[in-house]
Amino acid sequence: MNIALAIAIVTVAGLLGSVILVLAAKFMAVEEDPRIGEVAGCLPGANCGACGYAGCADYAKAIVESGAPVNKCVPGGAKAAAEVAKVMGVEAGATATIKATVRCQGKPGVCTQNFDYHGVSSCAAAAALYGGPKACVFGCLGMGDCVKACKFDAIHVVDGIAKVDPEKCTGCGACAAACPKSVIELSANMEQKPRVLCHNTEKGALTNKECQTGCIGCMKCQKTCPSEAIKVENFLASIDYSKCTGCGQCVEVCPKGVIVRP
Repeated sequence: MNIALAIAIVTVAGLLGSVILVLAAKFMAVEEDPRIGEVAGCLPGANCGACGYAGCADYAKAIVESGAPVNKCVPGGAKAAAEVAKVMGVEAGATATIKATVRCQGKPGVCTQNFDYHGVSSCAAAAALYGGPKACVFGCLGMGDCVKACKFDAIHVVDGIAKVDPEKCTGCGACAAACPKSVIELSANMEQKPRVLCHNTEKGALTNKECQTGCIGCMKCQKTCPSEAIKVENFLASIDYSKCTGCGQCVEVCPKGVIVRP
């Protein structure tokens, strides 16, 4: 009798609890704007965070509820922006084309090695050991942390150096975030324009000892550029793509082959 009574009490309590939860869910529910789901459906679902939000769902919510710009999805590009704009009834606006570039050419035989590394095959792990095996502490370690981070199969290690496939790259920035050397750079609207494939800010004489293809800060590129789009600061050249016309004169005068065309 006691067992049967206990079972009955537990059963009744469970049923009452269920009824209370159902009623609470019904009367206390907060209705979600259906456009959030529609906007999320227009996004690629990469959840890369390049838009500045935690993921696609968070970005979709910000667009609908807070009026966030509809053209911030880098992987989705202009297509996603146009679809989201249609849902929201607004103009999509211009969408910048962002691509990743690995600013290093220091493959084995080109860049001097300080020691042989036999540890975990990870750039982050190698970098934690005296900055890595390369004499150039700014160079790509080529162990593929960026490859593992990329969701679009747009970056691979070739001859010991990470290489980006611009056709597949969406500019999400996951590879750059994974690189412990910060050697991967994201730039907008740089199609068919030269790139500086070096990240070393040491003095030219030291860079020259460490790597055959390192920028030595000679300033020939800066002096030659007719549009003043290239500057040498901290012994390293950098290009302002808003000024660069893609003439290629900097490529021609660089004595180390650091500045290259895509």
